[in-house]
Amino acid sequence: MLLGLRAEVSARVERIEAELHTLTLSRADANDDDEHDPEGVTLSTEWSRLTGLAAQARSDLAEVLAALERWDAGSYGVCTRCGLQIPPERLEVRPFAEHCVACASKSR
Repeated sequence: MLLGLRAEVSARVERIEAELHTLTLSRADANDDDEHDPEGVTLSTEWSRLTGLAAQARSDLAEVLAALERWDAGSYGVCTRCGLQIPPERLEVRPFAEHCVACASKSR
């Protein structure tokens, strides 16, 4: 499951970064004042949206890679805070979870 998730999230990172690259090229040729463009979303708005999506995708990928490292180390499914087993139901929902439910709720 983690390997599939890694492939999915990696593809999402690549797709969003490609969109950002395309937008960067568009911004280089565009007028700085696109705020009054009646055609829709401004380049600045789209840049902000894609930058946020890219940051979230990179964060998701880091979590998946960390879970794979725990798998390789033999500590996957063990809470990194208290050392108890993470319930399988939690891992089904969040396969990259590093905390059990009790410890995760304490960190909020």
